[in-house]
Amino acid sequence: MKGAFSIKTDPKAFDDIQNAIDYYNSQQQGLGKRFYSAVKQTFSTIKKNPGYQIRYDNIRCLQVKKFPYMVHFHVDDQIVSVRAVVNTYLEPEQNWVK
Repeated sequence: MKGAFSIKTDPKAFDDIQNAIDYYNSQQQGLGKRFYSAVKQTFSTIKKNPGYQIRYDNIRCLQVKKFPYMVHFHVDDQIVSVRAVVNTYLEPEQNWVK
């Protein structure tokens, strides 16, 4: 997997991110902004090298640093499709993208 990759984010992933930002901001002022910054950094890492191990159904995962979230994505040609950003503290059956 070499070359320039573009990222396409599914609406569900946007909702996941917004829900997490809202939650973190309700816990501490500015924490949502730090979470969003960490997610953007994770997206940048994926864009540079999306060849992470396939975890299930052609879905790859990468941990968001310093937060209990994983980005679930798949790669088709030069497009990385982010399917979800899930809380790893949830029940396991809730962590898998359907």
